[in-house]
Amino acid sequence: MLYHYVIRQSGHALLCGGALILGAVPAIAQQGDPPVGGDSTVLVVGARVKQALDTPNATGSRLGLTPLETPASITSLDGDMIRARGDLSIVEAETRAPGLSSVANPGNGGTALSARGFSGQGSVLQLIDGLRLFPAAGTITFPTDPWMVERIDVLSGPASVLYGQGALGGAVNVVMRKPTARTQGQAEIGYGAQDSLRLAAGIGGPAGDTLGYRVDASYRRSDGYVDRGDSHSFALSGTLKWQPTSELAVTIRGDHGDQHPIGYFGTPLIDGRLDLRVRDRNYNVGDGRMRFRDDRASVQIDWTPSANVSLSNITYYLTSDRFWRNLESYCWVGAAGVCGNGSTGTPGTIQRSSNYGIRHDQTQWGDQASVTLRTPLSPGIANALVVGVDANLVRFTHENDFGSAAQVDAVDPFAFDPGRFLDTQGIAPRYRTRTAALAVFAEDRVTLGRKWSVVGGFRYEEDQVRRWAISYPGGTRTDSFAFEKTFRNATWRAGVVYQPVPNLSLYGQYATGVDPLATLTTVSTGQVRFGNARGHQVEAGAKWLFLGGRGSATLAAYRIVKTGLLAQRTLSSPVEQVGQRSAQGIEAAVSVDLPQGFGIDANGTVLDAQFDDFRSSGVDYTGRTPPNVPETLGNLWLRWDASAKVQARAGLRYVGPRFSDNGNAFRIPGYATVDTTLSYALSPRLALDLRVYNLLDKAYAITAYGDQQWILGRPRSLDVGIRAAF
Repeated sequence: MLYHYVIRQSGHALLCGGALILGAVPAIAQQGDPPVGGDSTVLVVGARVKQALDTPNATGSRLGLTPLETPASITSLDGDMIRARGDLSIVEAETRAPGLSSVANPGNGGTALSARGFSGQGSVLQLIDGLRLFPAAGTITFPTDPWMVERIDVLSGPASVLYGQGALGGAVNVVMRKPTARTQGQAEIGYGAQDSLRLAAGIGGPAGDTLGYRVDASYRRSDGYVDRGDSHSFALSGTLKWQPTSELAVTIRGDHGDQHPIGYFGTPLIDGRLDLRVRDRNYNVGDGRMRFRDDRASVQIDWTPSANVSLSNITYYLTSDRFWRNLESYCWVGAAGVCGNGSTGTPGTIQRSSNYGIRHDQTQWGDQASVTLRTPLSPGIANALVVGVDANLVRFTHENDFGSAAQVDAVDPFAFDPGRFLDTQGIAPRYRTRTAALAVFAEDRVTLGRKWSVVGGFRYEEDQVRRWAISYPGGTRTDSFAFEKTFRNATWRAGVVYQPVPNLSLYGQYATGVDPLATLTTVSTGQVRFGNARGHQVEAGAKWLFLGGRGSATLAAYRIVKTGLLAQRTLSSPVEQVGQRSAQGIEAAVSVDLPQGFGIDANGTVLDAQFDDFRSSGVDYTGRTPPNVPETLGNLWLRWDASAKVQARAGLRYVGPRFSDNGNAFRIPGYATVDTTLSYALSPRLALDLRVYNLLDKAYAITAYGDQQWILGRPRSLDVGIRAAF
């Protein structure tokens, strides 16, 4: 079935990605000098600044394999490239990778993604420096700022064998900046539309023969592109690396993030369509508020007593304090006096509701230890094995005011008093959970000569969740034990890599994965009698380095099946765990540095996602597309290094149509946006950047917050900045 799908869709995938390149190459592929610039300039030029296919990547394998040696799809986005392109958030940068799209909204912390037909924090895992972040109530708010990023790695497809449950669509690993061998500093200041300001600086290098350091800080603020849309954030990080010998290294790191995001929950549709007259309206209350504060500390020890033995241990501590107080839902009341959600009201008004006050108090501890053994077996044959243990503990308290009197009002769509938030109960702890996750894992690679290798992995994990309900009889807090549930999961993968020449690899892989039904740390009483959903993937692909490393290309075809969805056959039937959904598709990417200073990066995705067997509340959704899943995606970046001082960039992002509901009654249109940058090097260490975001001023929806409420993207915006390297 996968083979026939690949043949049928491969042309469409190349059209979304590679064909864009092929159409542009003839006009610029002329003989000439290599690209100008280099390490001595602040301008980012050349292919080797990017994470190459022949560079070891720890996200796709714990054995230190390169992407060419790994039987899986791995993409790396270089931090310098992210900043040169002007991506303003980590999720903006992540969605430049093949097959990723944003489903970020205020409720999930502005970080959720969709990958390979699966979306949300329960299917696309978020990592920082290779350690997974546990979402609570579907929310992750860390890390915060692309200034701190060394690179972002994307492992597409099931990643549970490496990182645990919640990774059927893939895993995204944000690798933070670390000390360098020589002292390097960077700084940036920028100002632009919506009174936006950004300030950032960092420096790192050696502090003696055995000590290295890195310190970064970043501040951002903006008035926003909707009424009362102000936001600001501050991020700080520091790293110390002590390496007394070549065999031993100890790395201590601390990170702090403090965000006050834009208090915007979307724009309601009018008569089922986006009305540009309300594009800049914010229907939240005047005193709406959000704040996310995250603090993380880690200690990592790496010891390599010999060339064939290495040991690693990392211990971390993360706290997250999140707060929301907003009026979140808005609905147009049509001429018949009926709102899209079924309620009634005054025709021609926007009905506002859902006054929610929420606070998350989350603490996460963890330790991960592993040992790697490399054993030559005979000439041309060798084995590499890593085994380890991963332990995590999460304590979470959910505070809310869900017992407050409902705040429902109707306002004129164009001019209104936003009013104030209504809370008749008060935000207080309502339940708490304790989640303990313990896993053992192993990965092995056997090389059979220079061309063949076999890679396999296994992980067994037990996740114990305990929940307490919190009540206040007589005004006194009482914690009542609600339930205890243990989830046991075993996942594995096996793959083969064939390299007919060192710079070309062909691979095939079978992998299994596990997703929670909602969020592991906040599993509810209604879900506790069910197990996790399970899935598997078949994938085949090719990776190629060419033009002496100045070009790279990847192609992957896959099919993923997920079973164990909750389904209800009829309105009177019990809820059962019997449903199934699937996704199959093609991903292609090409990156080329050409003569005369030209460069191209492009990727495209075509997929087919559907419910194979799913009924809920008596409605059959079989054959429908799951919500928040675009079935076509594409990114294209063109770069021209006109001289040692002048560089121009243009980027196209395309996201296909999506649906916001299971029944596909509410369609979110696809969109294409263009971003441009013109950079001028005032000196080898100082550059002036002129950026235009959304050049064509496209009005588009990033995602939906409810069926008829769209979160819109930023309108056309001009930004001027100065970057320095020292």
